[in-house]
Amino acid sequence: MRTLYLIRHAKSSWGNPGLRDFDRPLNERGQHDAPRMAQLLVREGVKPDLLISSPAKRALTTALFFAEAFQIDPGEVRRESRIYEAHPTEILRIIAELPAESTTVFLFGHNPTFTEVANLFANDHYIENVPTCGVVKITSTAADWSGMYEGNSRIAACYFPKEVL
Repeated sequence: MRTLYLIRHAKSSWGNPGLRDFDRPLNERGQHDAPRMAQLLVREGVKPDLLISSPAKRALTTALFFAEAFQIDPGEVRRESRIYEAHPTEILRIIAELPAESTTVFLFGHNPTFTEVANLFANDHYIENVPTCGVVKITSTAADWSGMYEGNSRIAACYFPKEVL
């Protein structure tokens, strides 16, 4: 069994008009939600093998909150530049390239792409929008990540901050 967690970055700040999108930090709500959502997964008994994040500040900061909650060295959070501004097909390529020995992976990124990718595995559970710091758990019976597709993989759970915090 393979388990992928698509985790949208926590709420970010739009406060500085001169700041590039890539450099936007988390706002107060984002700094509150990210550690609490991470703790939710800790309480669920999740054991991630690998954390991969967009290098954009808001996504990487979210990933670092999760790393802290799971007592993972921040240096072990892998940065993947292809996640930022990716189309769903690029995210699927990244998933297909995941190492076989990693069976539980956290992927941190952005919308609308993460909502679109999640809905590829939605079956009858269409998601209108993965909110900031929303977590979508996708399970798969694929032998390896490259074999993951809608026929052997499905959304097993969704955790959205307004519903669980």
